[in-house]
Amino acid sequence: MTDTLSQSEDPIYQTDTLIAEDIDKYLEVHQHKTMLRFITCGSVDDGKSTLIGRLLYDSKMIFEDQLEALQADSKKVGTQGQEIDFALLVDGLAAEREQGITIDVAYRFFGTEKRKFIVADTPGHEQYTRNMVTGASTADLAVILVDARKGVLVQTRRHSYLAHLIGIKNIVLAINKMDLVDYDQAVYDGILKDYTEFATSIGIDHFVPIPISGFRGDNITTPSENTPWYKGPTLMEHLETVEVNSAADADKPFRMPVQWVNRPNLDFRGFSGLIATGTVKPGDAVRVLPSGKTSTISRIVTLEGDLDQAVAGQSVTLCFADEIDCSRGDVIALADNPPQAADQFEATIVWMADEEMLPGRSYWLKIGTQTVTATVQQPKYQVNVNTMEHLAAKTLDLNAIGVANLSTDRQIVFEPYAQNRTLGGFILVDKITNATVAAGMLQFSLRRAQNVHWQATDVSRDFHAGLKNQKPAVLWFTGLSGAGKSTIANLVEKKLARMNRHTFLLDGDNVRHGLNKDLGFTDADRVENIRRVGEVARLMTDAGLIVITAFISPFRSERDMVRSMMQPGEFIEVHIDTSLAEAEARDVKGLYKQARSGTLKNFTGIDSPYEAPQDPEIHIDTAGMTAEEAADAIVARLIP
Repeated sequence: MTDTLSQSEDPIYQTDTLIAEDIDKYLEVHQHKTMLRFITCGSVDDGKSTLIGRLLYDSKMIFEDQLEALQADSKKVGTQGQEIDFALLVDGLAAEREQGITIDVAYRFFGTEKRKFIVADTPGHEQYTRNMVTGASTADLAVILVDARKGVLVQTRRHSYLAHLIGIKNIVLAINKMDLVDYDQAVYDGILKDYTEFATSIGIDHFVPIPISGFRGDNITTPSENTPWYKGPTLMEHLETVEVNSAADADKPFRMPVQWVNRPNLDFRGFSGLIATGTVKPGDAVRVLPSGKTSTISRIVTLEGDLDQAVAGQSVTLCFADEIDCSRGDVIALADNPPQAADQFEATIVWMADEEMLPGRSYWLKIGTQTVTATVQQPKYQVNVNTMEHLAAKTLDLNAIGVANLSTDRQIVFEPYAQNRTLGGFILVDKITNATVAAGMLQFSLRRAQNVHWQATDVSRDFHAGLKNQKPAVLWFTGLSGAGKSTIANLVEKKLARMNRHTFLLDGDNVRHGLNKDLGFTDADRVENIRRVGEVARLMTDAGLIVITAFISPFRSERDMVRSMMQPGEFIEVHIDTSLAEAEARDVKGLYKQARSGTLKNFTGIDSPYEAPQDPEIHIDTAGMTAEEAADAIVARLIP
């Protein structure tokens, strides 16, 4: 009879069980490690990519096949002779490898026994400043690299200023390539003195200096024998122990922007989102903003079950004890310590688009889970980040940083960026292209936002319209100069007057004699011209009038802005469509001739663009009908 082992006695089974238990324990420990997000920045060729490659290498985060590929690439395109070029682990773009520089933001993940890390290698060139800002926007810490041979450079100052501006509290001054200056302490001390003076001047009151060699590995993960005069932590030791933002955020007042309303069935209604700051537990009194409604937390729901407490950085669903209105974009906060709500602010703006900012143009503003329409005024000043000077500016171009007032079409819940990144940081999005054009930080709300309130009146706009026995409307004529806008608009008003309709005609040239006489014809002035006319037209519709406007209004964004001011259905876009050749042939006022000769700048159709309507309510092709026929068609559309 053969002896057999039970499964529990089988050594192979016991070994597999132990391995599975070890894996489970490892995963459990790894899941609860803290996460540090940091960036490396500085001037070109200061060794940022090499440093990250060294961190990945020393952290055993490179597989054998990756190491073999790295060794082969180092011989082909490396910059370290026959030795390993650690920068190639990060510089993934072909253009970066060819030029030996970083262009885009490269993110890498690695971990140690104590902590997980996400590091962003940001570009050093000035023209890629927007990429650096993108990488810094979520970082807890910035490693500012300085080449020991070159000292503090312009880009060192630029990136330090940007890191401080973005709100990064933890800054490491990594004085790199110490091996190339024979680990000379005097060189280190001189750079430290220069940087300390600069850092103090821009408000950085604390940073950690470390002498390193990213290529040789000095003071990266272990103390270097080459710098016996340095007694501080290694770079990895500091990264493993520094406080992360989530830990600091947990001590702040509770705020959670609502991402979506969780309603799986009739018996459950919760509000889901990522807790930005603070802690919350069942029974806490909370306030929903901007409505101000209050309730208490009844449950904190997650996929793993209900929680007794939730903290900053956790995604949860909160249930209220009362049925109160709350939706996406609202903010749930402590009842006795809520954030502010306002619609006018001073903000610092980093412009990230190739096209310059147009003051007065409407953009989407996204802050937390809130999306509103915002307009930016002419900058108060632009910051020269090389000298810290405040310069006069009418607009902002690519990579420029400025301070300006902005207003939103309704109140948003916010806190100053220095207190709360989630409720203080925003992006601006072009309404036409849907491209992100700027990032910004709200500093404070303007006093006028609290002191100026809408005054309610007893005689309503419906009453005004009823007195005139008509429905208010805006007939917005748009088209090239010489298309016939004013001629057709005048005929339309005459026909409506014969029908006893109450109208008012706003003509482009006439308005520039009074209301807009201070404006020129730059793109920014054209935007402001249409904004003012739109506000006047809105007031006139409140008075019950049919408003007829005749403006080139070349940009779709501004026409859409005026449409958004009006009640639904009241804005009627009328495209007076005439080819450029035909409009120029007419040239009643001689403007095209001046534009062609160069004496009249920024003329629509010649050296300034015209964005034709894509889907106007009324399309008039002047090649196929007379002005009289066009006016009849428009009146028939307005009053069937």
